[in-house]
Amino acid sequence: MECACHGVRPQARAKASGVRRRRAPVRGDRAAEDGAGLAQKKVWTGPVEARRGWIEFDGKLSIVRQCELAGVSRATVYARQQPKADSADDLLLCRLIDEEYTRHPYYGSRRMAVYLRNQGYSVNRKRIQRLMRQLGLAGMAPGPNTSKPQPEHKVYPYLLRGVAVTRPNQVWGTDITYIRLPRGFAYLVAVMDWYSRKVLSWRISNSMDASFCVDCLEEALRQHGTPEIFNSDQGSQFTSHAFIDVLEQAGVAISMDGRGRCLDNIFVERLWRNVKYEDVYLKGYTNMQELMCGLTRYFVDYNEERPHQSLGYQTPNVVYSTSAGGGAMIVDRFSREEKAETGQRRSAASEERTIA
Repeated sequence: MECACHGVRPQARAKASGVRRRRAPVRGDRAAEDGAGLAQKKVWTGPVEARRGWIEFDGKLSIVRQCELAGVSRATVYARQQPKADSADDLLLCRLIDEEYTRHPYYGSRRMAVYLRNQGYSVNRKRIQRLMRQLGLAGMAPGPNTSKPQPEHKVYPYLLRGVAVTRPNQVWGTDITYIRLPRGFAYLVAVMDWYSRKVLSWRISNSMDASFCVDCLEEALRQHGTPEIFNSDQGSQFTSHAFIDVLEQAGVAISMDGRGRCLDNIFVERLWRNVKYEDVYLKGYTNMQELMCGLTRYFVDYNEERPHQSLGYQTPNVVYSTSAGGGAMIVDRFSREEKAETGQRRSAASEERTIA
């Protein structure tokens, strides 16, 4: 005989027949595991702050299980845990890391770990990473690319290879570098006279548009006259129409570095090294206003007081005003004939290796 409850859900059939279904036993009853006779269902009473106080870090139950029973988040419990005091070994390592970082600010955790191991300390990289984070130190990694070309802009040839710079205002050069700040990057552009190494003008900006480069160029032209040749890299700021128009209207010959040829503008590149290692890295500027004031003081000192070894320990201002003691020249390492000869030797050597 077919059941009258056919087509009715099992729960309804059981209820209709008066039979109460037993709940399947839970595998690995947690109440038994805890040994505390706790019910399966969580019962939370009291405010959250009070329940956090129930957690015992040295208790028999794990922190995970205690948080489940108390109904609180583990993250909030761990956040309230008192931090452990640094050990004497960590304090010693922090002092050594700080001293070495001052000497070599480009050291990251890998090089710092190698340095300390060479000093006889048994450390791994993870420990050095943790200590450097505590000290707020980080190796100086490459920053934003400040020389991105614009394909639509015209690129000019390099005019200075083998040219002797024998007088002020014969050749000016410019470039952009970045300065890392706590909340981003600042960008610094400067115009330099190659003969005297004098910084003729400079600007900082929080963006990479061409306007602050144009302002810097116009100030240099307004205060120091017109150079014969103006050199830059192929960055989009220097190939922009606004920048090129200023040079063309002034009747200046335009020269641009070759791709990947940072030595073509070596004097401005050396300026960036001096600016960063003699001022920026030592001062640790936190915002644009501090950076502006600090760089103003630095460039005054650079032009008027700092003796330059390449200028016979004279200042750029003296060399620029007297037209004596300066000079520059970019020389190729190999002449065309030497390059051709070197290429033939390499080809011959590769043929010998192939035959062998």
